[in-house]
Amino acid sequence: MAPGTSACKEVVDSHPSVSGHDIAVSKSESNSNSNSNSNSASTKVLLGLGGKLGVYSTNGVQELLECPVCTNLMYPPIYQCPNGHTLCSNCKIRVSNCCPTCRHELGNIRCLALEKVAESLEIPCRYHSLGCLDIFPYYSKLKHEQHCRFRPYNCPYAGSECSVSGDIPSLVTHLKDDHKVDMHDGCTFNHRYVKSNPHEVENATWMLTVFNCFGRQFCLHFEAFQLGMAPVYMAFLRFMGDDNEAKKFSYSLEVGGNGRKLIWHGIPRGIRDSHRKVRDSQDGLIIQRNLALYFSGGERQELKLRITGRIWKEE
Repeated sequence: MAPGTSACKEVVDSHPSVSGHDIAVSKSESNSNSNSNSNSASTKVLLGLGGKLGVYSTNGVQELLECPVCTNLMYPPIYQCPNGHTLCSNCKIRVSNCCPTCRHELGNIRCLALEKVAESLEIPCRYHSLGCLDIFPYYSKLKHEQHCRFRPYNCPYAGSECSVSGDIPSLVTHLKDDHKVDMHDGCTFNHRYVKSNPHEVENATWMLTVFNCFGRQFCLHFEAFQLGMAPVYMAFLRFMGDDNEAKKFSYSLEVGGNGRKLIWHGIPRGIRDSHRKVRDSQDGLIIQRNLALYFSGGERQELKLRITGRIWKEE
């Protein structure tokens, strides 16, 4: 759209959205605020995980920092039109330099006053409702949220672009009910993988099984894919949690036949790492197709692999 036109296209910003609990106000506080003078301010105190007391304001300053296009909090550079209407730098590009409020050409005017006001704010993590009680200076909030241990996990299911996210209990239920994943209790397993035409790996063969072990959940993946020009089979384990917790566990995988065997000993990766990232890093038991067919016996026309494994907790 050329500058000066009378309409601006609706856009979606790539910044993480700010949920309603970023600036949390209880029902009673909201009612009180609505009846009080518009210039009055209310505050709320939270006790952070590290014992820090954080005070953040709900006096309307946050609304001034919300971009009118994407509704996310704005971070420098914050731009304004000659009439004083503000928006974030991403949306300035997307609306073709046209103010979405008054349709005036934006130019390159920075709203330095609003950027300065933001420096004085302390607000809670967007994952406050999920358990994070820490409060951060305005400009430190985004960096924290990228690594917050309370942020939701993505669905670990492979073979589809599942967009579901949530905490571990909800994901376990989701895998069972929506993806029909097999659930097993115990720390040892013995699985057989059979494929009638093992020469077709263009469409990856994949399987996922979830194990309940030590009160936690582990995802066992098995699939066929191309490693360079070579077709291979791979088995690996992921821990339903973060890497720092995953390091408390180890696992082994064993596959073989005809008097031969391959053994893999590793540490499960947390599901913060995507299934594809773990697979492409080759962090697991890899079986070349010729060897897999040799293990399968017969006329090498059918894949019959038996993989045994064990999960244990490191002391």
